[in-house]
Amino acid sequence: MGTETLVAEAADRRREQRGWYFYDWACSVYSTSVLTVFLGPYLTSVAEDAADADGYVHPLGVPVRAGSFFAYSVSLSVIVAVLLMPLVGAAADRTGRKKPLLAAAAYTGAAATTAMFFLGGDRYLLGGLLLIVANAASAVGAMLYNSYLPQIAPPEERDAVSSRGWAFGYAAGSLVLVVNLILYTAHDSFGLSEGMAVRICLASAGLWWGAFTLVPLRRLRDRRTPAKEATAPGFRQLAATVRDMRRHPLTLAFLLAYLVYNDGIQTVISQASIYGSEELDLGQSTLIGAVLLVQVLAVAGALGMGRLARIHGAKRTILGSLVAWAVTLAAGYFLPAGAPVWFFVLAAGIGLVLGGSQALSRSLFSHLVPPGKEAEYFSAYEMSDRGMSWLGPLLFGLTYQLTGSYRDAIISLVAFFALGFVLLARVPVRQAIRDAGNAVPEKI
Repeated sequence: MGTETLVAEAADRRREQRGWYFYDWACSVYSTSVLTVFLGPYLTSVAEDAADADGYVHPLGVPVRAGSFFAYSVSLSVIVAVLLMPLVGAAADRTGRKKPLLAAAAYTGAAATTAMFFLGGDRYLLGGLLLIVANAASAVGAMLYNSYLPQIAPPEERDAVSSRGWAFGYAAGSLVLVVNLILYTAHDSFGLSEGMAVRICLASAGLWWGAFTLVPLRRLRDRRTPAKEATAPGFRQLAATVRDMRRHPLTLAFLLAYLVYNDGIQTVISQASIYGSEELDLGQSTLIGAVLLVQVLAVAGALGMGRLARIHGAKRTILGSLVAWAVTLAAGYFLPAGAPVWFFVLAAGIGLVLGGSQALSRSLFSHLVPPGKEAEYFSAYEMSDRGMSWLGPLLFGLTYQLTGSYRDAIISLVAFFALGFVLLARVPVRQAIRDAGNAVPEKI
């Protein structure tokens, strides 16, 4: 192959990679502005306006404490996503046409998010429905987006390309949150009510998601999958992957540990704003500032934990991060109400362990994947990422429903980090890497 051809291929690959980064830029604003900051407190207030004298709403005739409605909606959205992902993933593998499916997921989620502008009055059911649609679409889109990585980057480039994607997402989340903070705190100056400012922030995230998705849709390209490589439909493929994983029980053991502690991480991300607003009586501007702090420190934490992993190994560093998560939540239980400084300290603790614990988990899992089965196993990894993420919000919501205390709800999440620590500590990762047929790094 000539030098000119290699240069042209490298240029095409760089162009496609730059397009790929922009999907993280597009969709991360939903996760940051909508799911983490604005929607939880706002939807809870809408549900409280619709509640009866005892503080309950009755979706489909089921009594639900208004303060638990958001957490239950998040749980249901994850269940919907888990049902959809193997079906969409199998269709993408069979046809090789990921781009139309990515477009469908992205614009379904963007449309649902934009429609959150209409969540006025007591329309809590509309809010729950839009949350379920948007969150499920976000999960399916993320699965398709991640599946492009092995196609657009050779092995030696994947760490750098993946990291740049994360960086684009954190940058977009921070940028839009700054704009949201200005709009929210100065809503009177713009002639807006507080509720209207929140609804504009929610809708703008959907518009941002839809607008910047055009960039990856223009630059990414589909790759036809040969018929002999096509996967079985839907859940049959997932079942086949799980059966194959049974031949690598230590890889499966790590996946179980990750499934447990990652559920705790995802629940803290989605429920922290509820805890801050409802239990600690903090204003929306304080919550936005705290999330901005998390976004910035997550980058620094990921880099710092990466350096620790080079010294102590990824497994020990992840175990240390799980201890830090548990200590942070325990400290959060004792935070005094109306004290934003201490909430910022809590946010700093979360930020320092957030990026690193997720990045190192993905890196460690990559060593446990048998050669030639990367896409198949990472599909199961994505399912694990979402697969039990309904249990944490469910436990959070149930604890609040039974006790009426968000402090009890937040401390209940320590169980996920404690159990995840025990399960991960029991995995002999060096043996697991050897069993997968891979070379064992000096530090792991």
